[in-house]
Amino acid sequence: MASNTTVKCPAPMKATSDGAFQGDNPLDYALPLVMLQICLVAVLSRVLAYLLRPLRQPRVIAEIVGGVLLGPSALGRNHTYLQALFPPRSLTVLDTLANLGLLFFLFLVGLELDPRSLKSTGKKALSIALSGISVPFILGIGTSYVLRGTISQGVSQGPFLVFMGVALSITAFPVLARILAELKLLTTTVGQIAMSAAAVNDVAAWILLALAIALSGKDSSPLVSLWVFLCGSGFVILCIFVAPPIFKWMARRCPEGEPVNEIYVCGTLVAVLAAGFVTDSIGIHALFGAFVLGVLVPKEGPFAGALVEKVEDLVSGLFLPLYFVSSGLKTNVATIQGAQSWGLLVLVIFTACFGKIVGTVVVSMLYKVPFKEAVTLGFLMNTKGLVELIVLNIGRDRGVLNDQTFAIMVLMALFTTFMTTPLVISVYKPAQMATSQYKNRTIKRKDTSSQLRILTCFQSTRNVPTLINLMEASRGIGKREGLRVYAMHLMELSERSSAILMVHKARKNGMPFWNKWQDSDPNQIVVAFEAFQHLSQVSIRPTTAISAMSSMHEDICSSAEKKRVAMIILPFHKHQRLDGHLETTRADLRHVNRRVLEHAPCSVGILVDRGLGGTSHVSASNVEYTVAVFFFGGNDDREALSYGARMAEHPGINLNVVQFTTDHKVAGETVRLDINDQDRPEARSEDEEFLAEVKEKVSNDSSIKFEEKMIKDAQETIDVIRSYSRCNLFLVGRMPEGQLVAAFNRRRECPELGPVGNLLISPDFSTTASVLVVQQYRSQLPLESLNSLKEHDTTEGEYDSQ
Repeated sequence: MASNTTVKCPAPMKATSDGAFQGDNPLDYALPLVMLQICLVAVLSRVLAYLLRPLRQPRVIAEIVGGVLLGPSALGRNHTYLQALFPPRSLTVLDTLANLGLLFFLFLVGLELDPRSLKSTGKKALSIALSGISVPFILGIGTSYVLRGTISQGVSQGPFLVFMGVALSITAFPVLARILAELKLLTTTVGQIAMSAAAVNDVAAWILLALAIALSGKDSSPLVSLWVFLCGSGFVILCIFVAPPIFKWMARRCPEGEPVNEIYVCGTLVAVLAAGFVTDSIGIHALFGAFVLGVLVPKEGPFAGALVEKVEDLVSGLFLPLYFVSSGLKTNVATIQGAQSWGLLVLVIFTACFGKIVGTVVVSMLYKVPFKEAVTLGFLMNTKGLVELIVLNIGRDRGVLNDQTFAIMVLMALFTTFMTTPLVISVYKPAQMATSQYKNRTIKRKDTSSQLRILTCFQSTRNVPTLINLMEASRGIGKREGLRVYAMHLMELSERSSAILMVHKARKNGMPFWNKWQDSDPNQIVVAFEAFQHLSQVSIRPTTAISAMSSMHEDICSSAEKKRVAMIILPFHKHQRLDGHLETTRADLRHVNRRVLEHAPCSVGILVDRGLGGTSHVSASNVEYTVAVFFFGGNDDREALSYGARMAEHPGINLNVVQFTTDHKVAGETVRLDINDQDRPEARSEDEEFLAEVKEKVSNDSSIKFEEKMIKDAQETIDVIRSYSRCNLFLVGRMPEGQLVAAFNRRRECPELGPVGNLLISPDFSTTASVLVVQQYRSQLPLESLNSLKEHDTTEGEYDSQ
């Protein structure tokens, strides 16, 4: 009888059940239970992320909160729920899957970290990083003495001191990148300093964590800890010499534009598992092997990108949230009881914030960083995240942190990360601080010899050849620095945007291609612009907008303001199919264009790309374009004609200017006149003065041909426009003024293009010419222009289907 009462070990869970109809409860079997756990975790974390989105919190907050809610702190207080969904015998499978997901996630983190970027870290960022590590680390050691004297009595002193120091000094690099991108600070000076400092902080934290793990082994002998640390260092050195040549060989065999061979991806993932096995055998946790291998994978070419694409969604979406649940099941907020425990929580939070913020602010001020920016850096460097949880979980698993200390530290990580976004928003407002006044907000200007600055936007390689050929045509007489182009890559900020990819793009924002510190970029888009700069007299600077499509226009407009550009050129939201008709590329790009037209600080052009000059860059000596400008009257038409006149300075471009006028004898019978405040006498006199200047230029320039067409009705206008369908580029104003325009207002498929632009993209209008629709900057757009941007598209589907 005694033997029967002492044997209480539950039977191990079988993998699969025979089904409910056979009398089996699926929750008693490992596979169906873990599938249900994954579904529950994924749904809860996504719902919480959605609820926290208005507060602009990173997703890691939702995942940590979700893990805590599923654990004994909230839902786990119900014993029936905890035994049904997270029974103790299922936790081995859950922890194994969670750590496997974490292993591959840290490989991705290492994959995104470029060691060469650390070399270019300036003294300022390096000093901020060191102060942001050392001050909290020292304060963390001080706090650990208080904790050991109260709630953590009996724990090993050395490992506890190091774990507390590391936990308080960490800055979460991926979480910080996400916060900066959400707040549109990634490309600011503050953002770049923060990311550089966080990258150094990240590497230092991993080294300190390795030391902490080496010290926290079961064997108390210092000789064992020394062997663990030496073997770990030997493994890293061996990987540095062996792994890069193999990975570079793989990367060379994966050419750009072709799918990466499956054997290379599979081989790399197996190597990650093998590296994890080795470091786990040494005693410094499997995560280190995966992280080190990820850092050593070359970042050039499609190989690294292919690895991210193959692994990221599965790991981040399904397996990684399990780690937050595994952590949440160990977190019991109920253990924080009494005034002493809550006082210690306040002490830990205060120490963590004080050390990071004050340490960062003081060093920043020594480097003459403005006070507001220094405080902002302090708040940003105080961000915690996944790495913090990893440190705490390893500490708990090794017996260094007890349940109460663990719960206090998890709440500290939550609080410090949660407060980052609202505090940064309240302190640092770069939009207000960077307001600038500049004169040349339009192409039309009195001093035509001054430098012209244009911001060209593109989303993919499809638009690049036409943009380059348009820039070649825009360079005028070709004097050095006569044209400066900011080539802005529009990148959508999605949940799976890689942190370091964003930093890599942001670091080059607005910097010349010829910067000495900058390595050659394998990105084929950048290579195309770089080659064009070398072959022409145009200064090209790459910039990047990383944002959600709903707020992309803010990045474009603020960048245009900072760069003091005269015109923003946007890609049309449709592209040309092989049959010549236009097909929608991205519907949300259309809304970006409309908002830019409404809020731009300069003139705007929308480029309908039909392949200007073909699929490659046309050299200056081979340029042979005909550009047609249709002039009805008004500000936008004057801007379009000014741009055309600049293009005509290029020796390979002929400009045809067509002025439309109305035959007043028959106008009343054939054209429905809409004479309003647009046809005011002063507007007509401005047109006449401007045209007089153009005509004077025509007499001295054989490349410009000026024609005046007397029109009776709208059909005759269309016939005249159709006769120029063989040209290479149409330049038209978005909202032309005058009597003839009223007849064009019947069908507007894309109101942002205006009446003439809509005619030129109509399926009924056969042409291979690209179209640039121009809106001139005015401090306040006319009411009709603003109303047209709010019109709904009624025939989008009709035109796409034709």
